[in-house]
Amino acid sequence: SKKKGLSFEEKRARMMEIFFETKDVFQLKDLEKIAPKEKGITSMSVKEILQSLVDDGMVDTDRIGTSNYFWAFPSKALHARKRKLEELESQFAESSQKKEALQKSIEKSKTGREDTAERAALLKELATLRQRKEQLKTEIDKYRECDPDVVEEMRQTNQVAKEAANRWTDNIFSIKSWAKRKFGFEESRIDKGFGIPEDLDYID
Repeated sequence: SKKKGLSFEEKRARMMEIFFETKDVFQLKDLEKIAPKEKGITSMSVKEILQSLVDDGMVDTDRIGTSNYFWAFPSKALHARKRKLEELESQFAESSQKKEALQKSIEKSKTGREDTAERAALLKELATLRQRKEQLKTEIDKYRECDPDVVEEMRQTNQVAKEAANRWTDNIFSIKSWAKRKFGFEESRIDKGFGIPEDLDYID
């Protein structure tokens, strides 16, 4: 069977290992020689991987004369990842607060009001927030690849996200149940009308 290639995040993590293990300064051409031999990263992908790390502030670069030099030290990388994690958690907290406000609006809409357009708008916004939550989770996962020191903190954040998602799943089920009792709608009609996936379920 074919040997599975490295993922983009695995390549990023291995590239950081080169800097951390050597604590040295490199030119691109140096890394294009070292990375394939020591870390299994193809030379053609070194430039792209390196640029992504520079863009994330994990690798420093400077031009001296006609050459570009790259370096990264563990202490700075750790601080950069922690700052990024704090930024993501702040965004996540803002999303959670907005979800709480939406929950109150949904609860209010259950009190006999027949404004289905409003409920549809709320569900649409909820879907947007859930998508944003997944994007944040993916972003957090990217930083987990490079820094085991923040794993436990991110696990706790993910648990909060899972509980929030399950609360909103519960809210949707409650609204569906209320709509069936109030208007006699079939469940499939409700799902179709509000864009609710048929396989919507709680996250284990």
